[in-house]
Amino acid sequence: MKGLIPFKQVAGFVSSLILTGVALLVYFADLSFNTGISILLITAFAQALLQLVVFMHAGETKDKWSIYGNVYFMMFIALATIFGSLLNFLWDM
Repeated sequence: MKGLIPFKQVAGFVSSLILTGVALLVYFADLSFNTGISILLITAFAQALLQLVVFMHAGETKDKWSIYGNVYFMMFIALATIFGSLLNFLWDM
């Protein structure tokens, strides 16, 4: 029976459902804006990492560090674009 059920994928799916439930709870709870955004950002990055590792099998190849390096680079570019836009449009720098 142990070989028939993919426990890693089932645990990843259940974790994804829990993270989605937490994000939905943030929507319905009466939280301050900063608290809600902080929780949503944490759950979004956790779910993206979970999807990458569990369902896209990022760590199962020989070149897993190049895959993780590309992910870190993409996150750096995304954050640089977001904060650069904020600096330009909102903070007038």
